[in-house]
Amino acid sequence: MPYETLRIETDAGVALITIDRQEKRNALNTTVRAELVAALDALRDDDAVRVLVITGAGDKAFVAGADIGEFAGRTPLEQRAAMTGRRVFDEVAAYPKPVIAMINGFCLGGGCELALACDLRIAADTAKLGQPEINLGIIPGGGGTQRLPRVVGTGQAMRLVLSGEIIDAAEALRIGLVDLVHPAAGLRERAMELARKMAEKSPVALRMAKSAVRAAAEMPMAAGLAYETELFVTCFGSDDKREGVAAFLEKRPPRFTGT
Repeated sequence: MPYETLRIETDAGVALITIDRQEKRNALNTTVRAELVAALDALRDDDAVRVLVITGAGDKAFVAGADIGEFAGRTPLEQRAAMTGRRVFDEVAAYPKPVIAMINGFCLGGGCELALACDLRIAADTAKLGQPEINLGIIPGGGGTQRLPRVVGTGQAMRLVLSGEIIDAAEALRIGLVDLVHPAAGLRERAMELARKMAEKSPVALRMAKSAVRAAAEMPMAAGLAYETELFVTCFGSDDKREGVAAFLEKRPPRFTGT
């Protein structure tokens, strides 16, 4: 389907979603959020797509934040109404397929929250990240106060949220806010290489593995281990498990079908 603010390319099991509002540094407005949710829905049902990569158009910004002009005059009730329904951050976090944030520039406020909702964050060495909402007299509202501490720890989250400090890619890597840093010129190649490597795996196992790892942040150890066991056993009912084992024993590449 056509989108006003997104470009979608698919190849080798990977869908690359590009947020394209370069004149606004790819800021999240109502249209972007709605179209991202719609794109996630469409790609969820596309069996040819096994991994998603989200990035921003151009080389200046991944997502520079929310579109401030859109909410500048809202009352508390109007803002609450705007935050009801399906929220893109939660949709990304709960998505069954792996999602990689390819951070190609400024990744601030809602952009940082979008990246935090993804499973992996790969940043250009020129990227800048932060939660500067405090400078506007507000706080992060897209999960930043909850997902950020789970990723970088309470102290580092407090530093970023309370100071509004913007950090570079090297510092983001040091504190664990991003998982890989790569020279900007080769960022797309590196991100797509990793995405394609994931896309070669069993879609069944990808879903189970993602769900199990995500559960580690939400469950006590004993419950998480029990959940892992159930997902592990579930894999044994799949054609992909039978194909994977057969391919290993026959010393050939597996042909996973997602069933």
